[in-house]
Amino acid sequence: MNIQQEATYKTGIYHSRRYFLNQCIGGLGAMALGSLMGFKASGKEASLSGLSPHFPPTARRIIFLHMAGAPSQLELFDYKPVLAKYDGKACPESLLAGKRFAFLKGTPNMMGPQASFQRYGQSGAWVSEHFPHFSKWVDEVCFLKAMYTDEFNHAPAQLFMHTGSPRLGRPSMGSWMIYGLGSENENLPGFVVLTSASDPSAGKSVWGSGFLPSLHQGVQCRSQGDPVLYLNNPGGIDQHIRRRSIDIINEINRKEHEDLGDPEILSRISQYELAFRMQAEVPEVMDISTEPEYIHEMYETKPGRISFANNCLLARRLAERGVRFIQLYDDAWDHHGASKGSGVVAGLGRACKKVDRPIAALLNDLKMRGLWEDTLVVWGGEFGRTPMKETRASGADFRGRDHHSEAFTIWLAGGGIKGGISHGETDELGYYGVENRTHIHDLQATILHCMGMDHERLTYHFQGRDYRLTDVHGKVVKEVLE
Repeated sequence: MNIQQEATYKTGIYHSRRYFLNQCIGGLGAMALGSLMGFKASGKEASLSGLSPHFPPTARRIIFLHMAGAPSQLELFDYKPVLAKYDGKACPESLLAGKRFAFLKGTPNMMGPQASFQRYGQSGAWVSEHFPHFSKWVDEVCFLKAMYTDEFNHAPAQLFMHTGSPRLGRPSMGSWMIYGLGSENENLPGFVVLTSASDPSAGKSVWGSGFLPSLHQGVQCRSQGDPVLYLNNPGGIDQHIRRRSIDIINEINRKEHEDLGDPEILSRISQYELAFRMQAEVPEVMDISTEPEYIHEMYETKPGRISFANNCLLARRLAERGVRFIQLYDDAWDHHGASKGSGVVAGLGRACKKVDRPIAALLNDLKMRGLWEDTLVVWGGEFGRTPMKETRASGADFRGRDHHSEAFTIWLAGGGIKGGISHGETDELGYYGVENRTHIHDLQATILHCMGMDHERLTYHFQGRDYRLTDVHGKVVKEVLE
C-alpha cells in the first residue's frame, strides 16, 4: 500500500467511525426530541450539551466586557510619571527601529499622560480620573499590566483576542466554552452577545462558531425592540401552529441525518428547538423595566434604549439565569484624535464616562446577589496605545496615540481570581512589558482554566488535526489565581 492509498484508507475509517457515532446520536435524539440539548457525543465529535470540566472550576460563567477600539492604558491604569518628563520631545530612534505601526510616520514626539492619577484601596493601585466609580473596586480586581499581542490593527487583533487567530474561520472563545461545557439553562442560549451600538471592526466573526457546530455560536440580543430578531411569531401563527411546524421540519431533518450522517443537521434540529423555547423566556429576561428603581439608578439604565449601561444590567440578569458566556462590546475606544473633541483627552473621557458607573454597578450587583464567587469578569481592548503622539505622513499632529501591540492592560475579577494585585509591569515609558508579560493565549488559557477546562485538552478535530483556542501555545497565569 502506497502513501496515498494508506491516507485514503485511514480517512475512510475515520469517516465511517464518525458516521456510526453520529447515527447513534441521532437515534438518541429521536427518542428524546423534547430535550435535544441532552445530546452527548463520543471522542472528539461535537457535543450539543457540552462535554465536562477537566477539573473543578472556580467560575461557572463569564462576563467579558470588550472595549472595541483599544483604550489607552497610559490614560487609565498604567501611570508613567517619567513619560511626562519627555512630553513634546522627539521619540528615541530605538523605539521606532524595526517596528511597524498602523499610522505613525517619521519621528513623532513623545506625549505624557493626558489624565491625572491617584492611588486607591489597600493595594494602592493607580487609576486615572476617568474611572472614579471603578476606582473603588481596585482591591477586588487583578490588573494584567504587561499584556501583549501579535496584531496591531483592529479587526485582526479582535479576532486574535476572541478566537485565538487573526484570520477568519476559527471558533470564538464563547463557542469553545459552550462546546466544552454546554448551557445551564436549556431555554436560553449558552452564549449571548450584546453590543452598545455598532458591531466591532472584526464583525460578527468574533462570536462565530467557526468550524464548531453552528449551535455553539453567540446569539446577538438587543436592548431595544425585539430582543432577538424574528423571535416572535408572525401574524396568524400561534404557539400550537409553530410547534407543529417545528415538529415537521425536525422530522425531515432527522431523516436527512439518517441518510447523510452530517452532525450539523443535529445542530439545526437543536436550534429550532431552542428558538421555540426562547420565545417563552427571552422576552422576560430581556425586559429590564421590571427592575426596581434603585437598580436603574445604580446602573444609570434607561429601559428601551441601546446603551452599555442597559447591557451591563442585562448581563447580570442573564448570569442569574444560567447563561454561560456573556459578551458585551462597546465600540467607542479608537482615540486617534483626528478631529476636535476626540483623542485621548475628550474622546477617551466621553467613552469612560459612559461605562464607569455601569461597570462598578455590575460588580456591586454580582456581589449583592451571591454571583461574585463563581462569575469571572474580564475587561479590556484588543491592544494598547503608544507613548508617542500620533503623527501621520500628512504632517497632521493628532492629540491621540497609535495602535500598540507591545503593552496594554486588562483586568480580571471574581471567579477564582486574586483581588488587589497587579501582575506584570511595563518600562518607565509604558512601551515594553519588562516583567511577567502575558500573551493573548496566556489570557485565554487562564480564562478556560477558571472554567475548569485545560486549554491543551479542549480540542476539536478539523481538516486532519486537532485545533484548540490557544493554537498552539499559551500557559495559565497561575500567579493571578486564588
